[in-house]
Amino acid sequence: MIKLRAKLYRYDSSNNPAEWKERGTGEVKLLRHKIKNTVRVVMRRDKTLKICANHFVTPWMELKSNCGSDRAWVWSVLADYADEQLKPELLAIRFANAENATVWKEAFEKAKKIVGSECEIYAGKNNTEEKHTESDSEPSSDVSYSESTDNEEQGKKLAGEDLRIENNETEKVEASEKQTQDGESVDKVSKDLEQLQVKDVEEKK
Repeated sequence: MIKLRAKLYRYDSSNNPAEWKERGTGEVKLLRHKIKNTVRVVMRRDKTLKICANHFVTPWMELKSNCGSDRAWVWSVLADYADEQLKPELLAIRFANAENATVWKEAFEKAKKIVGSECEIYAGKNNTEEKHTESDSEPSSDVSYSESTDNEEQGKKLAGEDLRIENNETEKVEASEKQTQDGESVDKVSKDLEQLQVKDVEEKK
């Protein structure tokens, strides 16, 4: 879908105090599966080609702008597989200019819409929720209520199987959000990234 050069950072909350660490510089891509209509963010480091980002795009992911910068974005990842094991991450990406940052934002939003409307995992889940809402708004007998409940449970089972196929990404929403945020607001995290950018500029000088 798109390929751009950028620098990637991850927020390391295991250190005290927590800090941003550079994860790599290279080409970041949005890859769409032609059959399943899933979209992944994949990025490899220059020269070594080692993967530094590998995760699925979900409909609820949100790119947040970095304070004081029009060429950087921050977002939370539920399950990144760059280290060959699923774990939540708070990532930041910085592009060479504002134009590339805007192009990435537009492509990312397009990917979210594709996943939400065409991917069976998320589109099926949305349909199940809509049917459940309609059944609640209309008067029904005990029999019809039990039927809708059974259908909902079957839908959840099917959705659960698909989610496991996609690396159990959506099953860890609540736990991963708590770990990635780790008590830090996005605004504070963005300010830390801005300071890191200033240090990079000073070192180049």
